[in-house]
Amino acid sequence: MRAGQIWAAAAAACMIASAVQAEEPKAMNGTGKEAAAAAEDGLPLPRGTPEDVGMSSARLARIGATLKADVDAGRLPGAVVLVARHGKIVYYEAVGWRDKDAHAPMTKDTIFNIASMTKPMVTVGALMLSEQGRLFVDDAVAKYLPQFKSMKVAVLEDGGATIKETVPAERAITIQDLMRHTSGLIYGGRGTTAVHKMYPAGSAVAAMTLTGDEFLEKLGSAPLLYQPATVWDYGFGLDVLGLLLEKETKQSLGAYLEAALWKPLGMVDTGFSIPPEKASRYAKALANDPDTGKPQQVDPDATKPVKFDCGGGCAVSTASDYLRFALMLMNHGRLGDTRILGRKTVEYMLADQLGPNIKNLIGRADPTRADYGFGLGLAVRRTEGVVRLMGSVGDFSWPGASGTNWWVDPREELAVVFLAHSPGPIRWHYRQAINALVYEAIED
Repeated sequence: MRAGQIWAAAAAACMIASAVQAEEPKAMNGTGKEAAAAAEDGLPLPRGTPEDVGMSSARLARIGATLKADVDAGRLPGAVVLVARHGKIVYYEAVGWRDKDAHAPMTKDTIFNIASMTKPMVTVGALMLSEQGRLFVDDAVAKYLPQFKSMKVAVLEDGGATIKETVPAERAITIQDLMRHTSGLIYGGRGTTAVHKMYPAGSAVAAMTLTGDEFLEKLGSAPLLYQPATVWDYGFGLDVLGLLLEKETKQSLGAYLEAALWKPLGMVDTGFSIPPEKASRYAKALANDPDTGKPQQVDPDATKPVKFDCGGGCAVSTASDYLRFALMLMNHGRLGDTRILGRKTVEYMLADQLGPNIKNLIGRADPTRADYGFGLGLAVRRTEGVVRLMGSVGDFSWPGASGTNWWVDPREELAVVFLAHSPGPIRWHYRQAINALVYEAIED
């Protein structure tokens, strides 16, 4: 099944979903029955057997067995895994506990903090405005947010412990810099220099402790760690972009994404907060890190308000919802009969945006993505080998510090979503494990 057939399958599922919601009886057989079942599960594609799409049922079953063993060993609370290939859902399982202390089993509709998986969605929201001529990737951020005029860059000494002086930025921070982490606006919790100490630790901490205006003032008054467009280093670019979108659209980031992206794609459980009627579906992390024994938690608590919708890491979602977003990108901006972005816009988003003069520090943010390139809002694979994960040139992804992960491999017509609340370093283990378990199941 090629990309056009994937679109057709998604369209069939969406059409059946509409019919079911309207309670219009229809005779269904074959693909119609599959699409109806997909609609009942909230899935954008019909189900199929792994053998239908060149995969092994026995090998895919190793995913659940591996995760269950870790749940039983107390290393993982639980997880939801969803695998789609060639337009069919071939693996969709919930393992372990949604809340281990409450003895609440994991279910497929469990809601998770997706952390930095928020970033690609905010990027898409900005590119939608670009397609309307309302902003462009080369625009200076200060055009929209005056807090970022006349930025300074720190000159460090004493191994980074002291700021010797500041010098003017050689060029303005652009929207492209925000999307590809080349702005110099770094996460404070990811380093020990004097500059790091001037920044909030991360997106969730910023949203829980600062209003949007306070956040922008804090970042705008601090020196940059690098000259813009010289170094990829993880930071607040997408949080700033989210607030820029709020100013341009005159609505909250959540309200804008709900109307422009989530609702059109049928992402019914995605947002920046969990309403009371859905709170029982919220996953909980293990109380203590399984390796260090230290207390752990996933922030922010999505049942409680934060001070602004942080585009860098505060959204929640489900596996079936996020698959819709992933498939939209794999299908060049369209899911079913809903077009979110134009084909060329998606191609540009998924192209490597790091030129030869940009130092690439992606491996410091996520060792499993070391040696990847970076597009707009997500990592893109540039080589068959070298990197630590299996895949194909052109596969794209960006995981979350809460323990979540996803990727799309367009060459294999493969999309995978893995959701778990495992925020410690063990999350890197699961990124490698799920990658290996999925790819070793491909037989064609």
